[in-house]
Amino acid sequence: MKKIFSIFVAALMSATMMAAETQYLPISVYAADDTESFPQGAKAMMENKLTQLLTRNGIAGLDYMGQFILTITTTPLDKDIIPGPPAKIAEKMEMNLYIVDAYAKTIFSSTSLTVKGLGETENKCYLNAISRMPIQSPQMAQFIEEGKNKIIEYYDHEGEAIIKKAMYLAQQKNYEEGLFWVSLIPQQSKHYDAALAAGLDIYQQYIDNQCNINLAAARTAWAAEQNSKGAYAAGEYLANILPDAKCYGEAMELYKEIKGKVLDDWKFEMKKYQDGVDLEKLRIDAARQIGVAYGNHQPSQTTSIEFLRTLL
Repeated sequence: MKKIFSIFVAALMSATMMAAETQYLPISVYAADDTESFPQGAKAMMENKLTQLLTRNGIAGLDYMGQFILTITTTPLDKDIIPGPPAKIAEKMEMNLYIVDAYAKTIFSSTSLTVKGLGETENKCYLNAISRMPIQSPQMAQFIEEGKNKIIEYYDHEGEAIIKKAMYLAQQKNYEEGLFWVSLIPQQSKHYDAALAAGLDIYQQYIDNQCNINLAAARTAWAAEQNSKGAYAAGEYLANILPDAKCYGEAMELYKEIKGKVLDDWKFEMKKYQDGVDLEKLRIDAARQIGVAYGNHQPSQTTSIEFLRTLL
């Protein structure tokens, strides 16, 4: 709670770093490593390859496991030994890619390709095959597009209910969770504008609530010791109050009171927005960052793609 202003900084940096043509979509990348065909170290390489597949198709996904997942299964086919020295293993394998709704256990999109690997060991052969995945092919682009459209259709159908759920959570002062749910609705959905408005409403409630909490704590700290030590303690809380919070004016009055007593012994200034900053965009990005942070801090769940085998 004491790092609320840093959320604005992180939000602004992430918005600047993301390419203009890249669009957010609530999809996670997951490569199973519970099969014999997956050698050690291949999971990270495979997930990196799948992330590249999304990026090359203009999609920025989630950093945590969510409802929609881009995943892959592999099946070894033919294997040959090429005489050396050094002898090498040449193996052909089938790679099946899926975009799934892990909650409903349904497949949104799928495609299959055959890839050849070459290496001095089984591991090196497998890793070589991963590196050769043709992620720039029209087949891959069509696969991603189909899955993306299905996810958007989901939010077109469920968006209104999700927004209502988020607003109810905000009424219960579960602001972070409310922001999490509305942050999932992608820009391509017909409910995006409503989700954006709801998110900004919840975000205002959030910063107002944080302002009240921090202002009360600052007053308590200052009342306990009206000296430089108490000023420093109060400043720790005042530093978390944003200029557009409702109680910012009261916080400024307390700041002036403290400043008037400790004078130059207190090296602190209230937060202010710089001229020229797009406050609307800053608020949108900050609200989304709070929602993302909530998702990232949820207990990790064991994800299984066993259900894929039952659907095939």
